[in-house]
Amino acid sequence: MLREQLNRASHEYYVLDRPTLSDAEYDSLFRELQTLESAYPDLLAPDSPTHRIGAEPQSALAKHTHSVPMLSLANAFDDDELRAWEERLIRVAGDDIVRGGYSAELKIDGAAVSLTYEDGILVVGATRGNGSIGEDVTANIRTVRDVPLRLIGAPPGRVEIRGEIYFPFNQFERMNEARVAAGDPVFANPRNASSGSLRQLDPAISASRPLRFYGYAVASDDPSSLPFRTQSELLKSLRAWGIPVAPHARRCDTLDDVIAWCHNVETDIRAKLNFAIDGGVVKVDSLRLQDDLGVVGGREPRWAIARKFAPDIAETRLAAIEVNVGRTGQLNPYAVLDPVEIGGTTVRLATLHNEQLIRDKDLRVGDIVLVKRAGDVIPQVIGPVPERRSGTERAWTMPKRCPVCNTPVERDADLAAIYCPNVACPGRQLEAMVYFASRGAMDIRGLSYARIELLLQSGLVTDVADLYALTVDDVLTLEGFQKKSAASLIAAIDASRAQPLSRLLTALGIPHVGEIAARLLARHFGSMDALASASVDQIEAIRGLGGVIAESVAAYFHDQSSRVLVGKLRKAGVTLDEPTVATASGVLSGQTVVITGVLPTLSRSQASGLIEASGGRVTSSVSKATTFVLAGTDPGSKLEKATALGVPIINESELLNRIGQ
Repeated sequence: MLREQLNRASHEYYVLDRPTLSDAEYDSLFRELQTLESAYPDLLAPDSPTHRIGAEPQSALAKHTHSVPMLSLANAFDDDELRAWEERLIRVAGDDIVRGGYSAELKIDGAAVSLTYEDGILVVGATRGNGSIGEDVTANIRTVRDVPLRLIGAPPGRVEIRGEIYFPFNQFERMNEARVAAGDPVFANPRNASSGSLRQLDPAISASRPLRFYGYAVASDDPSSLPFRTQSELLKSLRAWGIPVAPHARRCDTLDDVIAWCHNVETDIRAKLNFAIDGGVVKVDSLRLQDDLGVVGGREPRWAIARKFAPDIAETRLAAIEVNVGRTGQLNPYAVLDPVEIGGTTVRLATLHNEQLIRDKDLRVGDIVLVKRAGDVIPQVIGPVPERRSGTERAWTMPKRCPVCNTPVERDADLAAIYCPNVACPGRQLEAMVYFASRGAMDIRGLSYARIELLLQSGLVTDVADLYALTVDDVLTLEGFQKKSAASLIAAIDASRAQPLSRLLTALGIPHVGEIAARLLARHFGSMDALASASVDQIEAIRGLGGVIAESVAAYFHDQSSRVLVGKLRKAGVTLDEPTVATASGVLSGQTVVITGVLPTLSRSQASGLIEASGGRVTSSVSKATTFVLAGTDPGSKLEKATALGVPIINESELLNRIGQ
C-alpha cells in the first residue's frame, strides 16, 4: 500500500538512518499519494504522510488534559547530591534500590510533549503545559518527520508516549542562515525555537521547521497492559514501535556506573552531539520500584533525578539593586543586570537572597559581575570582578522604609531578616494571594500573578478572603476579561472552597508551616477551631513538629488580624475541617507501621491514608519500634528484616479487618 511504503521509508530515513528509497523515488511516490487523495477524499486516513505538510491554520490552541500528569524532575548538581538521592531512596525502599540498578539517559534540552496513540494511530499530540493540562498541537506534531503517525508492531490499544521535541544544531544553523537571507529575525536558541514552533497556530509554519523527536517514557491508564517491567525494556519497546530514542542510554548496575556515565557524557560525548542537552536523567530501572517510591509533593517522581551539568556563566554589569516584599513582609533584594545571554536565554534579573549575602560578596552597584543560571533556571550572581572596577561603583544598603507602602521596616534578629510590619501592605498582600492560589495551596486555576495585581489595583480585593465575594460582573470590569474567562475564574475560586483544612493551612502562609507541617496539624486537630485554641505545648507534642513551628502557629492564631481573616473565610464557606483525621481514639493510635511490596487493591498512598486516619504512623524503615509490617507481593528486604526482629507481618485483608473496613 502506498501510505505504508511512504511511512516505512520515512521511518528508515529519519529514525533508522538507513534509507532504502532515494529522495527522487520518495518524492514521486508522495506526489502520487497526494493526487490520489485529492481525487478520492474518502481515502484520506489519519496516518497519511500527507498530514506532515500541515493542515488549515487554527484560531487558537485547545487545552488537553493529560491522563497521567507529566512531572518535573529534582536536580543533582554533583556526585555527592546524586549519592544523597540514592541514600534517600534506600531509606524509603530498602536495598532493593541497589539491587535493581538504574537507567541513565541524556536529558534533551527541547520541548516536552505527550503523544497519544489509539490502536497504533496518533490521535493527540500535546505540550507539557503545567504538567496536568497542556495545549493540543496535534496538527503541528504530525509535521515532525520522525514522529510515527502509526506505530509498528503490537502496542497497547491506548498509550501515551512522552518525549522531547528538539532542533538538531546543524538544521537550526541552516534555518537561521535562511532567515537572515530572507530578512527575518533569527532565533536565539534551539530550545526556544522548538517550543515556539510547536505552538504555531498555522501547522504549515511548524512543517517548515526541521523539528525532531526522541521518546523516553510511556504512560497508560492500565499499566498492567504494558509489555515491559523496567525502564531499559521500555526504551527497547519504544524502538520496536518505531519511536526514536536518544543515543547513549545505558542500564547501570550501580550508582558508581551512573556517575562514570555522567562524567563521560559531560566531558566527551556532549560536545559531539548534534542536539542540546543540559544533563542526564537517572531513573530507578524497575517500574515496580518506581511505583513504590511514588511522587514527592505531587510534582517530582522520587525515583528519578536530573544530573545537571556545569551551568553556563557570563559577565555583565550590575545596573541596580532593587527590593521586593514577600508574603511574610520580608524584604528581598534582587539584581537588575544589563541584559546578557546565558545558556540561550537573555538574563536581566538575578536573585541576591538577602542583605548579608550582598555584604559578604562585596557587591556594588555598577560592578561587573559573574552570573550563572543555577540549575539552568534561576539566575544567580556569583560575585564581582574587582579588577574591572573603575571607582564609580557604589555600596548598597537596605532601605529604611518599605518600598511599597513606606512603612518603617523592622529587623527580625532570629531570622536575620528585614521586613515590613504592615500586614495591609499591598506588596505583602500580592505575594500572599499568589501563594494562596498556587497549586500546592488552594489551587485556584487561572488566578495568575497578573490577574491578582489587577484585582488589588482595582480595589475589588484586599485579602484572600475577599476572593470568595467576587462575582462574574466584578471580574468583567477588569481589563482583558470576557464573560467566559470571568465565569471560569469565578468557578475555580468557588471550587477551592472544598479544599481540606491541610491545604488552607498551607495557603495561609503561616511562618515555618509548609505542606507537611500543615498536613500533620490538620490531621491531628481535625478542625480550624481546635487548632486555633491549641497551646504551644499541645502543638509541639505532635510528632514531627518542633518548638519553632508550635510557637509560630500559636502566635498566628493569637493575632487579631489572623482571627479576622479566618472569620471571613468561615463566612465565605471555605472548608475548615480535615476529612482524614488522626485521632487519639483510633484503633491504630500509637502504632508504627511499615508498608512493603505491592498490595492487592490499595495503592501505597491509600494504605497510608487509612493507617493515619486510624491514628497510626507510617514510616519507611523497619526497627524494633515497628508495631507491624503491612506486606504485599514482592516485599523485598523489609520483610526479611521484620522477620529477623520478630516484628509481626500482616496482609491487606488483616489491615482492613483491624480498622473496621
